[in-house]
Amino acid sequence: MAKARALDRRRRSVKNIRKITRTMELIATARFKKAMDRSIAARDYTLRLANILENIAGEGAGIMHPLLEVRPTQKTGVLILTGNRGLCGGYNSNVVRQSMAAIGQWRSEGIPADVAVSGKRGISALKFRGIVTSARYTNFDDKPDFDAVKPIGMAYLAAFTTGQIDRLDVVYTKFDSIARQTAITEMILPLKTPEPSGKSGRSKLSSQEYDYYPSAESILEEILPASFLSRFYKCFLDAAVSEQVARMVAMKAATENAGGLIKDLSRRYNRARQSQITGEIMEILGGVEALKGA
Repeated sequence: MAKARALDRRRRSVKNIRKITRTMELIATARFKKAMDRSIAARDYTLRLANILENIAGEGAGIMHPLLEVRPTQKTGVLILTGNRGLCGGYNSNVVRQSMAAIGQWRSEGIPADVAVSGKRGISALKFRGIVTSARYTNFDDKPDFDAVKPIGMAYLAAFTTGQIDRLDVVYTKFDSIARQTAITEMILPLKTPEPSGKSGRSKLSSQEYDYYPSAESILEEILPASFLSRFYKCFLDAAVSEQVARMVAMKAATENAGGLIKDLSRRYNRARQSQITGEIMEILGGVEALKGA
C-alpha cells in the first residue's frame, strides 16, 4: 500500500509541475509575439537609416566621421546581454560561453577589454569566472525601453569619440527565426561605411528620393549617431525575443516530459495497485480455506 500511495503522490506532484510549465509556456509565447513585433519595427527603422546612408554615399559625398574611423585597437569595450531569469534552456549559457571566447581572444592579444553585462544570470556567471565588470544592468527584461538603452549607447559613443575605447563588441543572441537563434559577437563601433549600389557607383534612388539641405555632410552628423543607437537598441530587442523563444521551447519540452512521466507513473501505480489487490484477495481466500479446515 505504501508503494502505491508514494507513486500516487509523485504523480500528483508531477501534474502540478506540468500545470506550471504549461502556464509559463503560454506566458512566454505571448511575450515572444509582442517582443518580435518590436524587433521587426526596429529592424525596418534600422534598414531605412542604412538606405539613407547608402544614398548619401551614392551622392559622392566624402563620408568622413569619427564614428567611421577605424584605428588600431588599444582598448575594446564588450557589452554582454543575458537574461535576468533562467528556465530558458541554454540561452544564458550560450551567451556566457560566447562572451568568454571574445574576452579570451582580446586577452590573448594583450588588449584590455572593458566588460559590461546586462542580466542577473550573466552577472553571476562572469563573477563566478573571475571577470571584472565595469557596469552591470538588471533593468532590461522582455520589454527593453529605448529611453533606458539610449544613455548606455550615448556613453559608448562618447567613449569611442574621445579615444577611451577603439572598438565596441556586443555579445548577444541574434534572432533569425523561431527555429534559429545564434549567440554572436557583433562589432557595432566603428560603424561600417555604406557602399553605394548600382554600376555607376551611385545609389539608384538617391537623386529621385532625396534633396540634401543644407548639405549631405550636415545630415550625416545626425544620421550616424541615430544609426548606431538603432543598431545598439536592436541588439537588446533581439536578445529579448531570443530569450522568450528559448523559454517557450524549454517549457514546452518540460510540459511534454511531464506528460510522459505521468503516463509512466500511472502505469506503475496501476500495477502496484493491482498487485496489492491480488495479494489482499489471496489473503482472504487463504483465510476462508483455513476456516473450512477448522
